[in-house]
Amino acid sequence: MMVLLMITQAEARTKRSQSAEVEFKQQHPCPAAGSTNRPCKGYVIDHIVPIACHGADAPSNMQWHTVADAKAKGKWERTGYRK
Repeated sequence: MMVLLMITQAEARTKRSQSAEVEFKQQHPCPAAGSTNRPCKGYVIDHIVPIACHGADAPSNMQWHTVADAKAKGKWERTGYRK
């Protein structure tokens, strides 16, 4: 079952937790270089369920995405999860 959610621009700008991101990196090192404390070239940390859609800002709701995949997912999310 697919749930359609609309988000506002204000919700999309929700502040992210730095400590949750640090904890995620400790649990899941960079797929490109294996680092836990440096930038991960070509990858970004992405929320599986966006914070703006009431997803948790916790390591359990984070994943590594390539920059290209994250841009595509972000574009899809900004349309309000429409097909």
